[in-house]
Amino acid sequence: MATPGPVRSSRREPIPIDARAADHLRYIRETMASAAEFTAVPGWGGVAMGITAMAAAYVASRQASRGAWLVVWLLEAFVAVAIAAPAAATKAHRANSRLFSGPGRKFLLSFAPPIVVGGLLTYTLYHVGALTALPGVWLLLYGTAIVTGGAFSVRVVPVMGLCLMLLGAVALFAPAGWGDGFMAAGFGVVHVGFGWWIARHYGG
Repeated sequence: MATPGPVRSSRREPIPIDARAADHLRYIRETMASAAEFTAVPGWGGVAMGITAMAAAYVASRQASRGAWLVVWLLEAFVAVAIAAPAAATKAHRANSRLFSGPGRKFLLSFAPPIVVGGLLTYTLYHVGALTALPGVWLLLYGTAIVTGGAFSVRVVPVMGLCLMLLGAVALFAPAGWGDGFMAAGFGVVHVGFGWWIARHYGG
């Protein structure tokens, strides 16, 4: 009679406890990263953006043509991006976080659509000769971007967005000559005020 071979155990080999602990820690880190607030909104960068916006409002108000006025504000938009991007990257680096992952990615994905809409409306309103509507439109859409992106940031950020939206709504119905004043108030004073608050209370 043939001798039966060794019977294989039906039980699985136990998973090492250190492997389980590593899996749990990885899950906890990913969960905390997805739920965390985006704190890399630049405070001092916002102050700098506000100062350049007030200077742009002054220069724009002295332009003789609407086309030159638009060029001034488009240049200011590029200057603002040039200030905000490295300021946010520096603040994120100091906090050991990443701009394009977790809450940072959610902030940017929520912030971008109103900005894209603003660009399309700028092109359209320019070609139909309705530039006087731009201050209100810009403030409303930029404020909307701050509110939607700020849902993933500290509470003061969406409050800033609401202030910008309020100014934009009023600017839509105000006399056309007040546009630069509203732009100076929104992109200038609001940025400086909230930027200072963020810098003082949320790490620069």
